[in-house]
Amino acid sequence: MIPRIAISIGDPAGVGAEIALKALADPELAPIAHWYLIADRSALSAAGRIAGIDPAGLPCTIVEEDGLARDHPIAFGELRAEYGLAAIGYVRRAVTLCLSGEADAMVTAPLNKEAVTLSGRSFSGHTEYIAELTGAAESRMLLVSEKLSTVHVSTHIPLEQACRLEPSSILRTIELGHQALTLMLQRPPRIGVCGLNPHAGEHGLFGAQDQEIIAPAIAQARSLGMECSGPWPPDTIFVRGLRGEFDLIVAMYHDQGHIPMKLIDFAGTVNVSLGTPILRTSVDHGTAFDIAGRNLADATNMKAAMRLASRMASGKLALAAASPSSAAGGAR
Repeated sequence: MIPRIAISIGDPAGVGAEIALKALADPELAPIAHWYLIADRSALSAAGRIAGIDPAGLPCTIVEEDGLARDHPIAFGELRAEYGLAAIGYVRRAVTLCLSGEADAMVTAPLNKEAVTLSGRSFSGHTEYIAELTGAAESRMLLVSEKLSTVHVSTHIPLEQACRLEPSSILRTIELGHQALTLMLQRPPRIGVCGLNPHAGEHGLFGAQDQEIIAPAIAQARSLGMECSGPWPPDTIFVRGLRGEFDLIVAMYHDQGHIPMKLIDFAGTVNVSLGTPILRTSVDHGTAFDIAGRNLADATNMKAAMRLASRMASGKLALAAASPSSAAGGAR
């Protein structure tokens, strides 16, 4: 079964619409999903003129929003509240399509958190917003590349707050990462867990969190049957992962996982939301206001996000079709 996937274009002043159009123009991507492109007509038209691509000629269904007037001149690279509101409107529409069963997954182009906040709305990121819309009690961010994957205990919070670790939160992160990688790899992953402090605390010399909080969570994960070890020094664990020792790294906070992953494979790393009832992938870069509107944006990362969404959605559909409860329902 070919999955149906919704794409939100992100901030109209950024590169989101441009990379979405460029990705959809790739003939290799057209047959792997039924694509729904969610955008304002003015944003698509502006990006199309820049990239030399006619949105109407692409292999997708355009789901038009009305956050911006049809003749609205897009101010590329400008931080505006109306663009922030439009961007979260696209995300909300994609989530609605997924929850209603009209789409099997969603892919998000980058939006600008500051632009959303200018509108008066509190906003910390796609993952948290999707969790709010779907009623999910918790969510996690997973970064996936062909070389290595990393899941984060916390993401868009102050570092001081991120260091206030709880064993239950670490265990839940390990569980969610284990579930996702099992689906992707078709086998249980080998998981390595970062310590929080330098040298994973050096047996208490540089902090007690590693032995008193992280280690018990790892022990509990192992007792539940997961192949999990640590806490390992954060400065060497990613090298060990690249050498094949681990499939998944558990990072304690945002930059501990993001910096090495972006160094390892910036163009190919895809952001995946865990803990919500819908599948969502995303590019792992920002709105790139400095090059927006200049036809300089590279769609490589967007294509990777679209391919992964298709792969995960196809796997989910196959599992559903194979389950006994689906036999009576027939094909979609």
